[in-house]
Amino acid sequence: MAASLPTAPAATGRTPPAASPAAGDRLSLDARLAAAEAAMTVRLDEAAVAHEVRTAHIHTEPVDLADVITVPLTPALQPPARQLPATPVAALLERARARMETDGWCAGALSDTSGAVCLLGAIRKEAGGDHALEADAAAVVLDAIRRRFGDHVESVPSFNDAHRTGRVPIHVLGEATSMADARGL
Repeated sequence: MAASLPTAPAATGRTPPAASPAAGDRLSLDARLAAAEAAMTVRLDEAAVAHEVRTAHIHTEPVDLADVITVPLTPALQPPARQLPATPVAALLERARARMETDGWCAGALSDTSGAVCLLGAIRKEAGGDHALEADAAAVVLDAIRRRFGDHVESVPSFNDAHRTGRVPIHVLGEATSMADARGL
């Protein structure tokens, strides 16, 4: 028994009209499913061959990770030093920020027994006795605080003591450094 396979749609995109089989020529459901499976197998085989032809020119070779991943010959143990601002107040504030990051932060005093410093304590230590420079730096810090948190902040020490960690005070010192540098102070 030769079962006729369904034909592919014509190039125009229209499906050819199905011939109505005579009453005695009707196929059972199993026969129709077998014919559909055979047609799909043929189409899948043709698609596999077409894929092989289209991708035959692509050659992939394993990649050696040593060629891709490179590391410096001498690893840096410390991050590169930050460029200090050129203006005196901005440079002082940057040094105060670095001191607070390295020595630690404290509240309620200019410094504690472990050497940790508050905002004003870091500025005072880095000013080295230059009270005019210290006052200018504290004024810029207070301006940065009020710009970000509002005019209700009374002073730099009260702002410092209102925090539980040094994260925000250190961030404010960075903002004040940028402000002082932009103002040419």
